[in-house]
Amino acid sequence: MLGKILRKLDRMVTHIEEWTLFIIVIAALISLFANVVLRYGFNYTLAWSEELVRIVIIYSTFIGASVAVKQRSMIRIDAVVQIFPRLKPGLTFYSNILMLVFAGMMVFYGYKMAHLQLMTQQKTIIMQIPLVIIYTIMPVMGVMVFIRTVQVMIQDFRNR
Repeated sequence: MLGKILRKLDRMVTHIEEWTLFIIVIAALISLFANVVLRYGFNYTLAWSEELVRIVIIYSTFIGASVAVKQRSMIRIDAVVQIFPRLKPGLTFYSNILMLVFAGMMVFYGYKMAHLQLMTQQKTIIMQIPLVIIYTIMPVMGVMVFIRTVQVMIQDFRNR
């Protein structure tokens, strides 16, 4: 029962990650390509293109953190594990607990920052996108990293 729920949740989160990354990166590539053609072909620049790319970099970084947790490719120092291989399960568990704490902090503080942007109604300079839309990625990423970390912990527990 739990395995079925986890597989469905994994498929849903993977679907969200893949399609979000695909759509935003394609949008950034198209806008950058159009900007380069217009700049060098017609001596005209799209100011919003660079702002869009900046937003895409922010989103892809935060969503990429969730993908990295799923693929177990987060940056870590494993010198102690190489010297003392018996410590690997304990250190991996400790690392996962720290990742859960980090995810919780991203949800909490990301929500506070997004709420602040909602209250002040700030917008980006060129495209006039409400900053709450940009800051909302922080708590969303926190939830996704939390889900992915729990999935990794369950996989580790089952493999032992």
